[in-house]
Amino acid sequence: MDAPVNGGFQWHVPFNAHLGLVRERAEDGEAVVSVVLSPELLNHHGGAHGGVVMTLLDSAMASAAVSRVGFERHVLTVDMHVSFMRLGEGRLVATAQATGGGRSLCFCEASVHDENGHLVARAMGTFRYRDPR
Repeated sequence: MDAPVNGGFQWHVPFNAHLGLVRERAEDGEAVVSVVLSPELLNHHGGAHGGVVMTLLDSAMASAAVSRVGFERHVLTVDMHVSFMRLGEGRLVATAQATGGGRSLCFCEASVHDENGHLVARAMGTFRYRDPR
């Protein structure tokens, strides 16, 4: 099970740690994940690279999905649709909700806002539950 660390939650995804993602909250099918953009995470326009935004959305939705089942199971991303609205700058915060599903699948929605409250991107995703190994 995940444990609080430095105001956030630690989870075992090395890529997320490499990017500096912080799981701030995950409970009852809802999650908040954030990242402070460093120069290495920017595109040539000076905003968040699309891959960083997609990873943030994916991590937030996966966190919402596993919190829905009390962190008893893991999830794999099956499908994800993303709409980009504007360049992300500064600190980005993804908020996600599990919106439905059953024993094997979970449907989620998420949005990313920048530090000024501007909508950066939205996503919908499908996640498959699996038992931990």
